[in-house]
Amino acid sequence: MAAHGGRRVSTSAHHSSHRRLITDSGPARERETVDAIIVPSARKAAALAEAGRLAEALGCTLLVLCSKHADALEAIAYLTRYPGIDLIAVDYPEAGVPKLPAMKTPSALGESRLKRRTDTSAKRNVGLVLARLAGWKRVVFLDDDIVVPEPTDLERAAALLDTRDGVGLHIGGFHDNSVVCHANRQTGAEQDTFIGGGALAVPTDRIDSLFPEIYNEDWFFLLGETMLRPVAQVGTALQKVYDPFADPARARREEFGDVLAEGLFALFDDGGKIGDADHRYWTMFLEARRALIEEIRARASRRDDILQSLAASSGRLRYITPENCVSYIEAWQRDRERWRGFMNGVRPIRSSLNGRKPIEAALDRLGWRGFTCETRESATAKRPPQPAAEVRAGRSPAPRRAPASR
Repeated sequence: MAAHGGRRVSTSAHHSSHRRLITDSGPARERETVDAIIVPSARKAAALAEAGRLAEALGCTLLVLCSKHADALEAIAYLTRYPGIDLIAVDYPEAGVPKLPAMKTPSALGESRLKRRTDTSAKRNVGLVLARLAGWKRVVFLDDDIVVPEPTDLERAAALLDTRDGVGLHIGGFHDNSVVCHANRQTGAEQDTFIGGGALAVPTDRIDSLFPEIYNEDWFFLLGETMLRPVAQVGTALQKVYDPFADPARARREEFGDVLAEGLFALFDDGGKIGDADHRYWTMFLEARRALIEEIRARASRRDDILQSLAASSGRLRYITPENCVSYIEAWQRDRERWRGFMNGVRPIRSSLNGRKPIEAALDRLGWRGFTCETRESATAKRPPQPAAEVRAGRSPAPRRAPASR
């Protein structure tokens, strides 16, 4: 421990668990309706099987925001095997959605190697706006590599949203961690997980937070003015297995976001607040982060795959300065204010629907053309689902981009 701002703060770069920050969820026996499941998808359509199963079991809408290897028309064609669901699948435009406010965090680091270059955060933010326009009050963000064995766990999570700003499921199966945290665990140290956006229930009718463009964007989404918002954890979700050390570039891409998130949450563990994360704090924390990676490297002496990933993390860490950390947090806080003002003006669409569903009108308001798969009842009454070739009429294909870590 070291003195900082008249208070004792941890100089350890790593806390093995942040679980004590989570509000006690109580017995959580009650259940509440889930209005929609939102999937920011980046994989082929078959990865949506679990989301389709859950939406059908819960009788809720499924909204799929597609980019990279995901394709809206392919998603619609694939999900016709779940004819009882309301489905909206749209291709997320590479240039973004022009009717949303411009954020400072994407440009806070210029075009440096620290800049995050994925669209996961943007798709989740669009999901928040569409949900509010459509009048959905309780939604679940679900990644396309997550399985929820018991669909009712999502209803249990939704039941807690009256008093929580986010309710995550316990992530079982393969651990949901950064590459450095995976290396820490696999070399013998204790390592916990935390609430994440992979399976997260959100009160979209009142939440005014945003997902910034950074790794660990879900942790930032759960932060309030000074520290973590009221959150809870209930139920179980399973992360599908992947090799975190297959590509050292993954560790390189994660490092800046991992530094910021772990640094802030270490402060919260020790009773600090966001305002305590000043230049001096980040100077101490970055030095401790270097020591942590070296400790893990020493324990991983015979694991070439881990060593290569740690070398990538360490290499990227050399370019991270206290100034980078402070400036990004300042940009993020400005974005929060801008986003809050924008969301305060977003109201559910209640007129001029002309027979359309609210989510279709919401897509139109943002300048999108939505592609829907009818429910079982309406499809039977009107027509069978259209083949993908027919649905393709009028669609502008989205360019493909290589996949990236979340």
